[in-house]
Amino acid sequence: MRIQSGQLIPLGYGKYVRSDEIVAVDPLAEGRGPGRRTLVWVRGLPDPLVASRSEGAITDDLVTPAEEAARMQQLRATLSKLTKALEQMPPMLRRLMQEDTKVDVGSLVEESRRVLG
Repeated sequence: MRIQSGQLIPLGYGKYVRSDEIVAVDPLAEGRGPGRRTLVWVRGLPDPLVASRSEGAITDDLVTPAEEAARMQQLRATLSKLTKALEQMPPMLRRLMQEDTKVDVGSLVEESRRVLG
């Protein structure tokens, strides 16, 4: 795992930390809830910062180059719009599409939801 230096890592609620200043990321086991998901230990601070993002999301940002992260965010947004459009498709049109093209819109929607989390 290679930390991408010099990137700002969002912790949520407008808090950001430089990637090369983060020493440790620790998921909260107790007291976890809205706005309290992860402890982020930062060089030079005696106490950790409380982040509203998950440890996995923060770690992904630490190791993913900024250009790739921006591209992934754009792809997620596009997949989200496509999923919403497919959810609006009338059942009759879904059936016709499956009969005609063998594409199961319901399965695509479910898979997209899993990918988007």
